[in-house]
Amino acid sequence: QVQLVESGGGLVQAGGSLRLSCAASGRTFSSYAMGWFRQAPGKERELVAAIGWSGGWTRYADSVKGRFTISRDNAKNTVYLQMNSLKPEDSAVYYCAAHQSSSAVVAGKGYWGQGTQVTVYS
Repeated sequence: QVQLVESGGGLVQAGGSLRLSCAASGRTFSSYAMGWFRQAPGKERELVAAIGWSGGWTRYADSVKGRFTISRDNAKNTVYLQMNSLKPEDSAVYYCAAHQSSSAVVAGKGYWGQGTQVTVYS
């Protein structure tokens, strides 16, 4: 029903920036809450940021608040994660998630993309 494809990952020096994109299929994209998760080696997936279907609410992990910004363009069926002031501890595979329920997205339920690698070096 919903397919998600992440892009924009790569190798970046500490202090640099990246913008991740998540392209979603389906004409009902605007009805889904969206989220970004990340998973580092040996760790579970953790919520990075989430955004409601209307863009009226957002949520960020304390570790990224003030550095990362989630946004969406429903006309393009795309969700973005702007990552600034990157740190080595931000290195992980970043995944896009979608669900009609905002609480389900925060809980890690719903549809998932394949992920995009982000590596921050210093």
